[in-house]
Amino acid sequence: MKRSGILMIALIMMIGSGVAYASPEKSAPAPAAKRPSVKAEKDDPTAGPSGKVVETMDSGGYTYVCLEKNGKKTWVAVSQMKVAVGSKMTFQPGQAMPNFTSKSLGRTFDSIIFSGGPVASSTAPADWGAPQGATGSKAQIASQDKTAKVEKAAGPNAYTVSEVYAKRSALDKKTVIVKGKVVKISQGIMGKNWIHIQDGSGDQQKGTHNLVTTSQDMSAVGDIVTITGILAKDRDFGAGYLYKAIVEDAKVQK
Repeated sequence: MKRSGILMIALIMMIGSGVAYASPEKSAPAPAAKRPSVKAEKDDPTAGPSGKVVETMDSGGYTYVCLEKNGKKTWVAVSQMKVAVGSKMTFQPGQAMPNFTSKSLGRTFDSIIFSGGPVASSTAPADWGAPQGATGSKAQIASQDKTAKVEKAAGPNAYTVSEVYAKRSALDKKTVIVKGKVVKISQGIMGKNWIHIQDGSGDQQKGTHNLVTTSQDMSAVGDIVTITGILAKDRDFGAGYLYKAIVEDAKVQK
């Protein structure tokens, strides 16, 4: 009887010891659970390219930027902008293109990311096709291309760039057709391509020489295209991005 009692007490002590030791094991993984989130943030594939600018060049309406981070170099292409070597920059996520050849540069990149632009401090993406009408926006509008001398498109809904601005109130929410030369492209902003066209009409001082259109279609700087879409006047996207005239959801044809 005594032996049974002693065995029972010993068994209870062993079970109690097991519980005591098991408790720390259950609590131990808690700090480790934080580590994956740190790594996920560091290796997040949706994060845009960032690093120190070690090389940059402009060509064909684009700025090519070489970023260096942790000994690795990454090339990024954005709509032409001012970039200083030595500065630290972060760009919006974009489409990586392997073995991309820039005809204007005469150079092939092993891999390059086409980004919508640098990450801005405001909620609006940097460079939504250069807003017109907002404070200071004239400096961001594509400069007038003196070689852009394009004949007006044919048809009852066809207008020149300057006519679109002059008649924007009457043309609001109506289909317009405009032919012009592509002078700048901002790719993949808000799920659309923002294409600037000029035809030689309009006044740069008044900002009526450059027309922005949004489209799922794509073209290249220098192309002569005809766009067909719905005109919107005084289109305000917020954060100071106000367009006196913009052609939305356009079809782009060469």
